[in-house]
Amino acid sequence: MGRNRRKLPLLENIQILDAGAEGKAIAKHEEMVIFVTGAIPGDVCDIQITRKKKSFLEGRPVKFHSYSDKREPAFCKHFGTCGGCKWQELNYKDQLYYKHKQVMDNFTRLGKFEFPDIGEILPSANTKYYRNKLEFTFSNKRWLTSEEMNNDQLEMNALGFHVPGRFDKIVDVDHCFLQGGESNEFRNELKNFALKNNYSFFDIREQHGLLRNLIVRTSSTGDTMLVVCFFENNEIAIENTMSHLKKTFPQVSSLMYVVNEKKNDTIGDLDILCYSGLPYIMEEMEGIQFKIGPKSFYQTNSEQAYELYKITREFANLSADDTVYDLYTGTGTIANFVAKSCKQVIGIEYVPEAIEDAFVNSKQNNIANTKFYAGDMKDILTNEFISKNGQPDVIITDPPRAGMHEDVINVILAAEAKKVVYVSCNPATQARDLNLLSEKYLVTKVQPVDMFPHTHHVENVALLELNKQPLDNH
Repeated sequence: MGRNRRKLPLLENIQILDAGAEGKAIAKHEEMVIFVTGAIPGDVCDIQITRKKKSFLEGRPVKFHSYSDKREPAFCKHFGTCGGCKWQELNYKDQLYYKHKQVMDNFTRLGKFEFPDIGEILPSANTKYYRNKLEFTFSNKRWLTSEEMNNDQLEMNALGFHVPGRFDKIVDVDHCFLQGGESNEFRNELKNFALKNNYSFFDIREQHGLLRNLIVRTSSTGDTMLVVCFFENNEIAIENTMSHLKKTFPQVSSLMYVVNEKKNDTIGDLDILCYSGLPYIMEEMEGIQFKIGPKSFYQTNSEQAYELYKITREFANLSADDTVYDLYTGTGTIANFVAKSCKQVIGIEYVPEAIEDAFVNSKQNNIANTKFYAGDMKDILTNEFISKNGQPDVIITDPPRAGMHEDVINVILAAEAKKVVYVSCNPATQARDLNLLSEKYLVTKVQPVDMFPHTHHVENVALLELNKQPLDNH
């Protein structure tokens, strides 16, 4: 029996040149780009090619000849198996350098617009325990290391994170450095309780098992929310589990659960029941209180979100008679944050529950100059909508990773606000959108912000000012 697949080559003594997308490193061989997992710029290694495409290769290091001076030891024992924190072995100073470079490269390569010097990236004050939300997955198919493969006495149930590229395998996490407070205690206690009581962990292939997910949310005010997601609606087991958590952790401010019998993990369309405490937690920023429910979106790095919003407000430089449009407003965080500096804020968001939160957040903070609308941005933000709600003086936009729909960009161009502040979590789609907006706008300030240390993700804020001179496109 012959194998059809051609043997993939082993490339020797390859120098890693750069950091690339999705946390991979970049090398070259005979002008062909290689995306490498598990290496950092400056390493020299032998690379086993794992995938061959027309325009690029993918591979992993099998032997290191020399290590980069940018390298430092990973602090988490799950590093390399768990899908998070892919840049743990890269010195934090160099992480910031490559994030800044990512913005620069995208703006230079994709942007046909002029832009000023890109400000030095704002580092995160905390590089560990900075997340306020984590979701863990229960599985009866624990990921085994090569040493564990031969041990048939192992516990196969796991509570942790997905292995990259394996939807059915979960790394059993002992300690995660992403979320502080008692997050690790909550997770480990729930897992041990389930094992002691022989409660079944979810089998994603066969679609059975009692326990499915655990969501832990924390806030800078000290509030904590636990949401336990069950797959099977076993009332006795659910009651036992929730009552054990309530008794063991009386300090939890919001203890909730949901039964999710669907094929996917999303709970946005399900009823989440409050077992004890309140059905929300509180976050606070400059004295403004934000109510966060189990389905609410809130930036996952609270401290750095405050820095991001301060930059956004500073770029907007609002005056008392300005009308502000806040596109993709989420729970109205930015809208409520800037409301005291202007005449009125109009917020638009796709998720109806988020808009309900936005209304509540305005009301409880006695903010009377905000209005919120729910629906698809390209359907709501029309020229008619603007005629009805007033011309914007400033537009703040914080779209999802995919960026803005072209219809939305056309309405922004037609509205001719004096300023547009574009907050982005994806500099590539941001550069694409800025190209389209450059028909009428000049990019006058750019400020990257590091929200997610040890990952390749970077947040970026750009200020666009209406160009009084029509651009000559010829």
